[in-house]
Amino acid sequence: MPEDRINYDKMRPPKKDGKATQVHFHVTVMGIDSINENSMTYAADIFFAQTWKDHRLRLPENMTSEYRLLDLDWLKHLWRPDSFFKNAKQVTFQTMTIPNHYVWLFHDTKIQYMVKLTLKLSCAMNFAIYPHDTQECKLQMESLSHTTEELVFEWDPDVPLAVDESIELPQQDIIRNYTSDCTQVYSTGNFTCLEVVFTLKRRLGYYVFHTYIPTCLIVIMSWVSFWIKPEIAPARVTLGVTSLLTLFTQQAKSQASLPPVSYIKTIDIFMSSCTVFVFMVLIEYAVVNIILGDGSGGEAAKGPNKPEPKPSKATELAIKESRRFLLGEPPKPAGPTPAQIRRNRALMVDRVSRYVFPTSFALLNGIYWFSFRKYL
Repeated sequence: MPEDRINYDKMRPPKKDGKATQVHFHVTVMGIDSINENSMTYAADIFFAQTWKDHRLRLPENMTSEYRLLDLDWLKHLWRPDSFFKNAKQVTFQTMTIPNHYVWLFHDTKIQYMVKLTLKLSCAMNFAIYPHDTQECKLQMESLSHTTEELVFEWDPDVPLAVDESIELPQQDIIRNYTSDCTQVYSTGNFTCLEVVFTLKRRLGYYVFHTYIPTCLIVIMSWVSFWIKPEIAPARVTLGVTSLLTLFTQQAKSQASLPPVSYIKTIDIFMSSCTVFVFMVLIEYAVVNIILGDGSGGEAAKGPNKPEPKPSKATELAIKESRRFLLGEPPKPAGPTPAQIRRNRALMVDRVSRYVFPTSFALLNGIYWFSFRKYL
């Protein structure tokens, strides 16, 4: 400590020649996990190092080595940067087996303070193209009370950031990480700020096997009704309704881990399109049923109290048939009944649907995956 401790103000940065105090930062990221889309947070284990020079200090006379490890109680008497994690929701100091922080004093009055922390940080996410999205999660460090006229944060010129290459996330890939400056202008002045940015790209494997493939199979299953006879109404209706309810359940499951956002997501477009296809299968059977009519025709079309034909007409018909038989004329071929005509039309609708629905669904998938090919 200085000989004149009364003039040493631990609340005032050690400005030399009127210049702002420079503090160099180094961050070592040992782990990233617990990425929660619903709360838009993630957790990180880091080593956080700050280095600055305090020309007001007096080196100990018995200091012979390059640096000296100071007792942590010295932090109560020395000035140290008032940095805080701007987007942190929770900060935990590691204390096992001893408090994981230390202070080094170097020959040139440089002080290095390093601490191991577990941080729970907020990460603003956008799910417009979920699950093909790429998110940027930040770790921001800002000065609490000193403006840029007194204190400036800078990254370590040699190794500003080190990220453990063995970090493995269940659903994301860290495709990029870099350091940046996030100094902002407030009404009270400019406060220095540094940030680490992690670019996380979502993996599609989980969603392909648990969302896309099952959904497509449900839609294909609903097409089985095109091969079921139109007269078997319970089978066709049950198959369509079951497919529709299963799709609703699948869609709710895909949204369970996401916050309720007001914009439409990519997966919403896909799931809604599949739902429309299954709903159209039910509409197709309604059209077939309308074309088919009651399916009776012939005698069933006659009411129970319909009077018998008049004898004169029956006699006239018998005379015509007898004359045709005596003259050797071939009998007129019996044409299809109205019920048969309607049934043939209904079957034709089913035959056309067997080709239209699969072709349209294949076209939908082609457009969907071609549009998002660059995110694969």
